[in-house]
Amino acid sequence: MEKEQVLALTNGICKNTLMETLEIEYTDVGEDFLKARMPVTSKVHQPDGVLHGGATAALAESVGSAAVFVLNKDPNAQVRGIEITANHLKSVASGFVYATARPLHQGKSIQLWEIRVEDEVGNLISLCKLTTYSRKKI
Repeated sequence: MEKEQVLALTNGICKNTLMETLEIEYTDVGEDFLKARMPVTSKVHQPDGVLHGGATAALAESVGSAAVFVLNKDPNAQVRGIEITANHLKSVASGFVYATARPLHQGKSIQLWEIRVEDEVGNLISLCKLTTYSRKKI
């Protein structure tokens, strides 16, 4: 599948989901990564006006789970996040954050992903690890 087709597919399946609510958009894909962005607005702020860690974790889990589907190229996969950790290192109040998922381990059923969340100039905002479980659709 071509890059444009992959991005159209991943963005298309986000309709009426949390990803649409958070305005997450998949922006780039390669042999070993999937990238998405999310706007940082008051909709994803914590009360003191900076990006909420839960929104960051939702972005990370969304891009990591989608990466399993896209990079493993298995249209019959059913993917579930089973554990996520997020180390929030820097705050951001506006603009966009970009999450890039890369595999650390791609087993048959268990995968481990590193997701780097960066601001518009490449500062590391959060470093996340996501463990996913995938199986054939029932």
